[in-house]
Amino acid sequence: MQTIGKSIEIEDLVNIFPEAAVILKEKGIRCIKCGEPIWGSLEEAAKEKGFSDEEITKLMIELNERYQGNLNVKKE
Repeated sequence: MQTIGKSIEIEDLVNIFPEAAVILKEKGIRCIKCGEPIWGSLEEAAKEKGFSDEEITKLMIELNERYQGNLNVKKE
C-alpha cells in the first residue's frame, strides 16, 4: 500500500488516486484532470498556491486518509 508524501509527482498521485484531482481542485490546486496541467511534486504545486508547510502536511494527511478509505471500500 502506497503512502502519499509531499514529494509525490502530481501525475503519479492522480494515476494511483484519481479522486485526488477533485480534492486538489477544492484546495485551489489545479492538476491534469482539472484542465490545467501541472507537473512537479505535490509540495511544489501547493507552495505555488501559497500553502505553508503546516497546510501541506494537513493536505497530505487528508489525501492519505481519503486514499486509504477508498482502498478499503474497493476491498469490500
